[in-house]
Amino acid sequence: MRDDIKLKTINLDLFYGKFHALKDINVEIKKNAITSIIGPSGCGKSTLLRVFNRMNDLIASARITGECLIDGENIIGSDVGLNSLRKKIGLVFQRPNPFPLSIYENVVYGVKIHNLLKKRNPAEVVEDSLKKTGLWNDVRNKLGESAMSLSPEQKQRLCISRLIAMEPEVILMDEPCSALDPIATAKIEELAIELKSRYTIVIVTHNMQQAARISDYTAYMLLGDLVEYDTTDNIFTRPKDKRTEDYITGKFG
Repeated sequence: MRDDIKLKTINLDLFYGKFHALKDINVEIKKNAITSIIGPSGCGKSTLLRVFNRMNDLIASARITGECLIDGENIIGSDVGLNSLRKKIGLVFQRPNPFPLSIYENVVYGVKIHNLLKKRNPAEVVEDSLKKTGLWNDVRNKLGESAMSLSPEQKQRLCISRLIAMEPEVILMDEPCSALDPIATAKIEELAIELKSRYTIVIVTHNMQQAARISDYTAYMLLGDLVEYDTTDNIFTRPKDKRTEDYITGKFG
């Protein structure tokens, strides 16, 4: 696998029982870039995203064939340590989901669970993680207060801080702005752009304007198929597949 590729799928199929949710997916996700996955509802966007950290395993009827590689190593198989995988590849959900704990305890929660504090100072972990998401100045004097008191946008930043504290390599975002207003959405988009220098980011979005604004690469999915994958500029200005053109121009979906 090329050095500039972080994630790769090879002939990947996923079934929920008899339903064929992902069909022969072949895609290469570049390192230190933002890749958006777009397409109409029910096309397999979130299902593909969750392949990358095996979250589909939580669904009893799910069955995967083919390969999914991170840094050239296949993560599909019973011998893969899911805890270590999900530490390396973290997921940010649609709605901010802070724990009903203090801001401080939210950030260090995962680090404690994975016993990662032996060589790290908890206070430094909290400060560094909150600074990376631009939240530190807002909360530095109220770390002991409940995370539930934060605004929706601050809660989403806190969830990203909690993930960053785990020192992941990949950040998956499943419609992270769907519950946010336009101003808060802009702040999360700015954050994603800032973070890509340190992380590989894959984002599912229904907002095509968002994909055009922040992503380097875009994948268009339809009915479980990966129709087209290219640079974002090419997808939005020179699509090769008419189905992609119909979707981005509003003729379909």
